[in-house]
Amino acid sequence: MAALDKQFAPQLFPDTIASLKPIFFMPDYIDDLARLEWVWHQTKTKNALPDEPPEKLVVNPTLTLIPVNWKNMANLVEAPMNGRVCAEPEASKGHVIIWHHPETKGFHIRDATDIDLLALKISVEQIDPLDAAVMGNIPVRAIQTTLKNAIKQGILLSPPSKIRRDVLPLPPFTNEMEPFKSTDMFTLQWHITQACDLRCKHCYDRSDREPMPYDTALSILEDFYDFCSRMNVGGQVTFTGGNPLLYPPFSKIYGEASDRGFGVAILGNPTPKDQIEKLVEIVKPLFFQISLEGLEDHNDYIRGPGHFKRSIAFLDHLRQMGISTMVMLTLTHDNLDQVLPLGELLTGHADFFTFNRLSTVGEGKRLMMPKKERFIAFLKEYEEAAEQSPILGLKDNLINIVRKENGHELFGGCTGYGCGAAFNFVSLLPDGEVHACRKFPSLIGNIRKNSLFEIYHSDLAKKYRMGSDACLNCDLNAACRGCLAITHSHGLNVFKDMDPFCFYQA
Repeated sequence: MAALDKQFAPQLFPDTIASLKPIFFMPDYIDDLARLEWVWHQTKTKNALPDEPPEKLVVNPTLTLIPVNWKNMANLVEAPMNGRVCAEPEASKGHVIIWHHPETKGFHIRDATDIDLLALKISVEQIDPLDAAVMGNIPVRAIQTTLKNAIKQGILLSPPSKIRRDVLPLPPFTNEMEPFKSTDMFTLQWHITQACDLRCKHCYDRSDREPMPYDTALSILEDFYDFCSRMNVGGQVTFTGGNPLLYPPFSKIYGEASDRGFGVAILGNPTPKDQIEKLVEIVKPLFFQISLEGLEDHNDYIRGPGHFKRSIAFLDHLRQMGISTMVMLTLTHDNLDQVLPLGELLTGHADFFTFNRLSTVGEGKRLMMPKKERFIAFLKEYEEAAEQSPILGLKDNLINIVRKENGHELFGGCTGYGCGAAFNFVSLLPDGEVHACRKFPSLIGNIRKNSLFEIYHSDLAKKYRMGSDACLNCDLNAACRGCLAITHSHGLNVFKDMDPFCFYQA
């Protein structure tokens, strides 16, 4: 441009060079290349990332969508800088996207796919994913996956989750506690039926609750979708019971939950392989969890003759199908010494094994909790063993006390965020009752009378989220707060008293 005595303005270069192509016998794609290099330069030299997160789903303000007449143009810009050989440009109309990732701070350029363009269209036109799914005649989960991938890549920016601990009057969050203050996933633990093929001696609830009609169950999925949208979180439906597979239209509601973009998981009992195969044809569950209560003799005393062998065979079937397997044990006075041996036995059969402490409600009143001193000693043994085991998982909140004493990194406790009661999960019963936690009576509403959004924001739900007053000033609060069900089991006030097994000394 200087040689031609033209005003040198970089943004004019692409158009100028396009006019000079016939004169200087330059490649036909040269002006496309010039446009991309100019935008690439502009993106890397101007900091256009927003200072605050958006209030709704938006396109990354640094992103530029450039129409091009040639394929492989993005590679022509980016590949040489990384020492790679780039493919030859091919005549074909399309688009290239260039953007600055808000999280990784990296700069990206590539050909835009149809999926990218769909994500951009949904965001720019503020199309509800449900409507987009109807327009495209595809499941909502496909739209949700498209948007999630675009957010992960930094093409779209999403508003932050509204499920946050820092909106509560808790101690200031230290860097150690920062990961536990907010979640982008909410779990609906749906006890869809009371029907069960077992009669376990520690069952929390054998009350007679009618299973809800299928149409009502569908409306609950719509309500849950609305809740997740308004709270800016993803949703997971964990089906349980009783035995959820005994709910007559289970496969239909399971499929409907998946079609709406929810992750689906199952807490159930050993099930015939053909039933699981039919579910996998719909969608593979995130995991399938069963329960064992110790080694064979003790387990079968609690859960019924032959249950242990059926469970091991079932776990093996699940693993052969590529389904993640989890085993949960209810910790009592009688099986505490069997936990680690069972963990060794399950290695190779299950992917994850852990325990919950016994809550003495329902049939559980007939069993005994371990003594506090023995429980503390057990926690220390368990935490040490978990460091070496491929399947022993950390769940009980009080393990964080042991980890703190040992100088280990804290973990997320029971639900990934300490006690998650009415925080990042609720339990829904067949009759519509919503409880903060299924392990003890903690009614916060009924979904047949109020929406989940209204129930979640009720004063009672907020009280359960806060936990005990006794834990408010503890520096482990965000990752712990003990277990409300255990506090209740000791006849204490869950809103005022701490977990009686707590042994933390700040």
